[in-house]
Amino acid sequence: MSVRMRLTLWYTGILSATLLLLGMGLYLFLHYIYYDSLQSQLQQQAESVRTRIVPQFSLSEKGLTLEFRYSGSGRDLLRYNNMYFQVVNLQNGSKYYSPNVEEAGLHFPDIPAKQISCVLDGDCRFEKIKIDGLDFLVYYTPIISQRGEAIGMMQAGTYIEPYEQLLATLRLILTVTALLSIVLASSVGWFLARKALRPIERVIEATNQIQKGADLQKRIEYHGPNDEIGVLTQTINGMLSRLQSAYEELEEAYRAQRRFVSDASHELRTPLTTIRGNVELLEKMWKQTALQIGEQDGQRLELSIEAMKDISGEAERMSRLVGDLLSLARADAGFQISKTHVEMKTLLDEVARKAQMLPRTADFIVGDLSAGEGVYVYGSPDYLQQLMFIFVENAFKYTEQGSVRLDAQRHKDQIGIRIADTGIGMDKEEVPHIFERFYRADPSRGKKSGTGLGLSIAKWIIDEHGGSVEVKTRKDEGTTFVIWLPIVAEGTSPSSDHSLPSGNEV
Repeated sequence: MSVRMRLTLWYTGILSATLLLLGMGLYLFLHYIYYDSLQSQLQQQAESVRTRIVPQFSLSEKGLTLEFRYSGSGRDLLRYNNMYFQVVNLQNGSKYYSPNVEEAGLHFPDIPAKQISCVLDGDCRFEKIKIDGLDFLVYYTPIISQRGEAIGMMQAGTYIEPYEQLLATLRLILTVTALLSIVLASSVGWFLARKALRPIERVIEATNQIQKGADLQKRIEYHGPNDEIGVLTQTINGMLSRLQSAYEELEEAYRAQRRFVSDASHELRTPLTTIRGNVELLEKMWKQTALQIGEQDGQRLELSIEAMKDISGEAERMSRLVGDLLSLARADAGFQISKTHVEMKTLLDEVARKAQMLPRTADFIVGDLSAGEGVYVYGSPDYLQQLMFIFVENAFKYTEQGSVRLDAQRHKDQIGIRIADTGIGMDKEEVPHIFERFYRADPSRGKKSGTGLGLSIAKWIIDEHGGSVEVKTRKDEGTTFVIWLPIVAEGTSPSSDHSLPSGNEV
């Protein structure tokens, strides 16, 4: 969940809780004020009427009968026109009620015995009931005889439906207002959170561009107050400036290093070539001289020839290293290979022919190369040959016994050059690192001569040709490399009109 969403939810939750508490407080306060006032008024009026109710005993056929009579005037009841009174005789259940009860046609319900006991105990004085489907608040008060006995129960009721409707309307208003306020507050909270967090989004955008290396000169724009976000923005902008300076210094040093390696490699090739040529010339001359001198001098000359062979071998190895360094320096400098359409069968046949002459102890098997017949890739013949020789020479180097096989295969719009050996193989943990510069696998591989740059150069050539490489290996069983290159044409040689744009060439 984003920070913006969390802030909005917090803001909305706090506002909702506040509105809920305020709404409930207002409702309960008004409810209490209305009904407390109504209960006080009803109780006061009921007690006033009760003091004027006089119990009387009369003699009838049934014996002595208790009756109730109102001793006040009828005008007194006019003051209580919203109050309805009824007196229940607890001895025989007879009822006596005020004139407005009869006029309104109201019928007070019977009083349950439990209610009577509760009232006599001093509780349950007020009750909300429905009389003929109308809402009433009823007050109960007992009528006590001179001997302290409860001989009657007076009910005083007032019509409260307007109050109930008012409170129901208030509940509806508070609910609707709260919901609208929450929706409005959520929208405003989302907008404010977005506005407040906008500088942080700019920070994220800027850091993402820096991470991708797109634009180190970009700065975070902030036009707000110098608050916490303003200070954070200034701090990050200062950090970005320092990073840009450091990156430019490193880039300049890296460019200088690349120029040095490229220039040094290029300059070293000429003297190394001269040294190798002169050593080979001296070796030939001394071999001819050895046939014409004595035995003792001949032994010395043989030792000199061996020394010259060592010098020649080391010069040749250094030449290969310089050549590899020069290739990698070109790759680092963004060198683009000059390309043309290359017919793969012809190229593979040439590689197979030259590979037969490489120094090796393993058998070299040329498999089915017909998959390259009439198939063209867009690339450099020289670099593609160098690419294949790197894998073939590696296979010979690590296969002392067994065989190395070269063949071709086709899959959709790609052609695969497969170089498989039965050599020492590799552990699966080594595979992700074999294309790293100067990487040599386990110590057993370290016994073999090499610079550790060949596969790095191969990977660069593959990338420049838009291809990929597949590796399958098993320890002590061998390794298989499949070089996949995209096919650009089939059949006859493509015309120059169908070549790729010159922008890809150097």
